[in-house]
Order: sequence, then C-alpha cells, then structure tokens
Amino acid sequence: MADSKYWVTGIHAAQELLRKNPQSAQRVLLKKNRGDKRLNDLRSLAETREIPVQELSSKDLHHAYPEVHQGVAIEVAGTAVEQAGPSFDEFVKTLGGRATAPLLLVLDGVTDPHNLGACLRSADAAGVAAVIIPKDKAVGLNATVRRVASGAADTVKLFAVTNLARALAQLQEQGLWLVGTDDEATHSLYEQDLQGPMALVMGSEGQGLRRLTKEKCDFLVSIPMAGAVSSLNVSVATGVALFEAVRQRRQ
Repeated sequence: MADSKYWVTGIHAAQELLRKNPQSAQRVLLKKNRGDKRLNDLRSLAETREIPVQELSSKDLHHAYPEVHQGVAIEVAGTAVEQAGPSFDEFVKTLGGRATAPLLLVLDGVTDPHNLGACLRSADAAGVAAVIIPKDKAVGLNATVRRVASGAADTVKLFAVTNLARALAQLQEQGLWLVGTDDEATHSLYEQDLQGPMALVMGSEGQGLRRLTKEKCDFLVSIPMAGAVSSLNVSVATGVALFEAVRQRRQ
C-alpha cells in the first residue's frame, strides 16, 4: 500500500493519538484564541512530544481541514488503515493460550465511517480483543472514523484482512466460535451462550452478512424486535450484541 497522509480530528481522537502513537503525527493544527482547557492540554502534550504546533484562525483552519474538527486537526504520516503492532496471523496465534476467553468483533463490509467509528467505540467499551474488517468493499480507518470513535481507534486492535473467509477459518482453528447476526435467524441473541471464546460477526448496512460469511458462522442469532422497524443500524446492533456478551461473561 502506498504511503500517504491523513488527518485525525476531534479532541478525544487527537488525545489518544498523541498518547499512543505520537511518532506518526507530523503537525498539530489548533484553533487560535480558543480558551479551552482541552486544547491547551493537547498543545502541551504535542510540545512534550516535540511535535510542531500551528495555531490558526478559524478561516485558516477550515481551509487546511474543511470538515468537522472541534478545533484540532493532526496531520499523520502513513496510510489510513495502518497500525503498529503484530500482523493478523501473529495475533491469531496468541488467542489459543489466553487465560480469559477472548471476545472479537468481525464487521463484514461496513461502508459508513460513522458506523465503523461507533463500532470501534463500543468494542473498546466492551473489552474486545480485536476488530476485523475486510480490506475491500468496506470503509477503512479514515479521519471520520477516528473522530467518531473518540479515541477508540488508537486503543482497539483493528485488522483489515484480504480474505475474510480465511480469517474466520483461522479463528475457528484457534477454538473460537463464530456467532453471526441475521434478521431471519430463529435463534435469539439472548438464548445464545456467549461466554466462551468467540467472535461476533456483524453484517453490512442493508445487505447484512454475505453468503460465504454466513456459511462460516457456527451459530446465527437475531435480535428480537418489538416495534414496526425490522432491523437496527449496524452500530446499534453491534453495541446490543457486544454488551449481551459482556453481561453473560460477568455472571
């Protein structure tokens, strides 16, 4: 993948980047004359890590980064899906020997960056060991995802894999059960045992799980719906399913 630059915006996302991955930051742009303690803390954090800080007027900051930024935009070197750490193959090998049953999240082709960001935020809150997404036909880790994730993009392992079906098979080889969500499944999420080593597999907006992904799953479950709407937004459904797993694991 070719080198590029991208932006991290938003207070929380910027804080986590400067704390967890400061070496990737090229420069920090801050809104000038904004008496905000959080921006002052960001300035101090960047200066401590010897990252150049530029304070710009509202007009100039908007010219440099015209989307939502909350008064801060960090220019980052590298690719938008690049993260430091082990490869997916290396990570998978660590799953079998864990004392606590791992909980993973697989997103099969989520294309809306707001949904991916919200899923990462829920994954962080639920203690998910990693989130797995396909490289193709899915959104990657861009500036919008990072902003919506409110820092979770730098705390949750995210793996973009070339072959999702192969990745699912690797998880099964390490003893993980694959639990997929499907609106037509007759088995309820609340009837499913979610306490063991498992990966929760969520489908894309509209299409849901692809056929091959669905066939790879060991169990298919649905979220009971009491109203007129037939399904939930993928990020909402992810939060519901993850925290049902959390509830069961804490019993």
